[in-house]
Amino acid sequence: MSESTTRAAAPPYRPGTSDAEIEAAAARAERRHRLAVRSWQVLLLAALLGGWELLARAKIIDTFFFSSPSAIAARLYEWITQGANGAPLWYHVWVTLEEALLGFFSGFVLGILAGVALGRNRMASEVLTIYIKVFNSVPRVVLAPIFILIFGLGLTSKVALSFVMVFFIVFANAFQGVREADRSLIANARILGASKWQLTRSVIVPSAMSWIFASLHVSFGFAIVGAIVGEFVGARHGVGVLIQVAGGAFDTAGMYAAIVIIMVVALAAEYAVTFLEKRLAKWRPEALQEAPP
Repeated sequence: MSESTTRAAAPPYRPGTSDAEIEAAAARAERRHRLAVRSWQVLLLAALLGGWELLARAKIIDTFFFSSPSAIAARLYEWITQGANGAPLWYHVWVTLEEALLGFFSGFVLGILAGVALGRNRMASEVLTIYIKVFNSVPRVVLAPIFILIFGLGLTSKVALSFVMVFFIVFANAFQGVREADRSLIANARILGASKWQLTRSVIVPSAMSWIFASLHVSFGFAIVGAIVGEFVGARHGVGVLIQVAGGAFDTAGMYAAIVIIMVVALAAEYAVTFLEKRLAKWRPEALQEAPP
């Protein structure tokens, strides 16, 4: 970057400005930037929902297929106050969340262990790679009836499906993260006498953390998908059951309401993963971003 470009990108400060004043100005600019982002997000959501509602009330779109925000909100209120499909709404959400969380954490842990182990063992990875590719090529959805047949209609079959949805994503990222570890750091650690375990714990795994956290941002969504698909095949409670019942009754508002519930749960999980990432990866520099004007 040229000197003229650097001067153009830097905010103008009067001569003699102290570091505290510069930091305070930067903090105010960052707050204004965040407020602008949130404002635009709210305005965009309001415009989308308002346009949808207007098109539905004007009969421009068929509410039988697309429903309307007001009908969806009414269905959510009905479920919250009166329950859905013979059970409170929170119970349906908890059933799906329990299945997704168990599958997510088991797939996450085993995916990391398998990815790091095979990434560190060239012989084992070359032998097992073909089998991993074969199992990974199987569509996850077709496993749902198999797991129902093996484990029954209870919790285990949904957890198993969520597990396979998460495992291969985390495994692939952990494996690639280990392979992409800085060779100079590995060589320096070996020169200093680090054992294989110390090398893995102190160099390899921290180097792979960016890859692993990248997989977490999408894997929980897949865990929810696995739980819901399992509920489609056979279950008594869960958000998937609500979608299936609403679809069978041609209740479009109910189907969209269940989708809204899934979106809220997935968004909350995304914020939780982001918070966890910031807590566990404080050593990692933040991504370079353009300074707000």
